[in-house]
Amino acid sequence: MKISAFKAGKYVQRYRYKSFEPNPVNHPWQIDDARLDFLLSEANIKLGELNAYSQLIPNVDFFIKMHVLKEGTSSSRIEGTQTDIDEAVQKEAFVPPEKKDDWREVRNYVQAMNQAIEKLKTLPLSNRLLRQAHRTLMQGVRGSRKQPGEFRRSQNWIGGGSLSDAVFIPPHHESVPALMSDLEKFLHDVNNPVPALIKIGIAHYQFETIHPFLDGNGRIGRLLITLFLVSNHLLIKPTLYLSDFFEKNRSLYYDNLSRVRTHNDLTRWLKFFLEGVRQTAGNSIETFKKIIELRSAAENKIILLGKKQALAKSFLQYLYGEPITDTSDAAKALSVNFSTASRLIADFMKLKILQETTGYKRNRIFVFEDYMSLFR
Repeated sequence: MKISAFKAGKYVQRYRYKSFEPNPVNHPWQIDDARLDFLLSEANIKLGELNAYSQLIPNVDFFIKMHVLKEGTSSSRIEGTQTDIDEAVQKEAFVPPEKKDDWREVRNYVQAMNQAIEKLKTLPLSNRLLRQAHRTLMQGVRGSRKQPGEFRRSQNWIGGGSLSDAVFIPPHHESVPALMSDLEKFLHDVNNPVPALIKIGIAHYQFETIHPFLDGNGRIGRLLITLFLVSNHLLIKPTLYLSDFFEKNRSLYYDNLSRVRTHNDLTRWLKFFLEGVRQTAGNSIETFKKIIELRSAAENKIILLGKKQALAKSFLQYLYGEPITDTSDAAKALSVNFSTASRLIADFMKLKILQETTGYKRNRIFVFEDYMSLFR
């Protein structure tokens, strides 16, 4: 099927409302738009550069941790949470009470992403894996009673206060198992070759249209993108996250998804999606370059610490994963006593690697500010 000829689906009359029943997507696809073909080439080049660049960085997993936190923050903000990256990095004890629910939602997203990436080593990207990720995402937060880890068994809707004034009503719940089965087959179909980025662009649209869970569909649908790229070896490490691009272009994100259903315009959505991949991969490469520069500058500074240099290197490595810390956590991470950690933090403050943010004499919090600024 030519992408331009795609028919998204149809509305079916239910009792007092109409649900949108999408057409299956597991069939051959043909790109028939020169601009889309060009954007696919550009996005693939940038993705390849990012993949190569991430493999050149020693201990890249420390830096990926911050990328995942930023993704969790951005993806959750699209859904209305107010947690920013500085709050997401902190321990729960340091988060204001009124923001703890949002903080937990972000942390759940991070946990769901990390668990799913790990499980890809033994499980294929599948509905089973997505349900497991959904269970983790919804644990102990708003929506925790909405069938976590299970496809919905009732009608849901998007926007409005009820079915009668909803902006969009996804397919009837009885359609969900067959539609998700078709989507799963599409993700793994090798008999009908589709360029990988086109495939995951279509799959993300289809997932959001099916809306298979009662809550958390946006976050799981965006998580699906990274899982697909890793499981198909387009990325060796999970270094591309599109939620920041989607959040910055939120109206376009929703409008382009909706336009597929209202105008059968899959091409416009895919152009937007590929531009997101291109821009985000480019931004991630620049961030990695700045991380390398920052690490080099910091390592040059700690040479001045003389005999403390070995411990300082371990502490610097710790800070790449925990750029907001306190003395107790630093002591625990380095397996040293409190006073040793306190002196080391004081040294890092003199070297202008760390900044103290509270102004207190006790319960002080320290920030690796130059590093944090790369992810804001």
